[in-house]
Amino acid sequence: MVLAIRLRIVLLGVMFIFWMSGLSCLTANAGPLQSRLDQFPNWRSPPTLEPANADLYYPDWMAGDWKVTSTLVDLAAPLAPTIVTPGFEASQKLLQQPVTFAVRFEPSQVSLPVQRSPFPTSTVSADPPKIVANRAYNGMSLATAILGQDVVESIEIDPRSPNRQLALFKNGQRLTTQISDRGAETPSDKDFVSSELYQQIFRSETQIYLNQVENTIAYHRVMTQPEQVEADQVTAIYLSPKDPDYFKARAQPVTLYRYRLQFKRPH
Repeated sequence: MVLAIRLRIVLLGVMFIFWMSGLSCLTANAGPLQSRLDQFPNWRSPPTLEPANADLYYPDWMAGDWKVTSTLVDLAAPLAPTIVTPGFEASQKLLQQPVTFAVRFEPSQVSLPVQRSPFPTSTVSADPPKIVANRAYNGMSLATAILGQDVVESIEIDPRSPNRQLALFKNGQRLTTQISDRGAETPSDKDFVSSELYQQIFRSETQIYLNQVENTIAYHRVMTQPEQVEADQVTAIYLSPKDPDYFKARAQPVTLYRYRLQFKRPH
């Protein structure tokens, strides 16, 4: 169970798994999501987002393979000692401990609508594919980097929806993740901010654990040679309505984790 809790804490954003630093360049054009990151850890409720229908589309400059170094730089339990999520104390030992893993962004395999011209002589063409995260590859890469080769059996994406994911553990435990809401901002051609809300259901032979998770992330393209991307992620955990402490916490997050992440092209 301790292993599963640790995985749940560190892999909370196993579908979206990216963070950033260097946010000063966003201040002038900061939108609600960027402003939310700037207010960490003073969050009182989840953000207002739209229902998640398709996938999360990234800027073209995120396409390709990256080597990522992620570091937990801060964490908070706003309602402690009344409410503290499982594993929070153990997570403090992970502060400033970098983890390196591989991730991949690639053109979506979902067909996009054809853009037709009203002029009969014009050529009919489809929009270019959108860039999405390879969620199964990225999730397994992160799980392996943190937990080793012999813990997670597979990470599967529902073929009917990129917003539903299942992690199967070799000991029979299961972690189901369902994205419900999403939002994004593009403050500049070098910056991208996204936020997702999702529900998690962790199942073992003896218990079921539910919670709601938010990942709000800012990415910044660093125009250097070689190319780099930096990211700042805050992962917030909210209690499920079925939790006995739900009405004590209400809409406020009970745990907040902040990560800084650096993307570099593999050699």
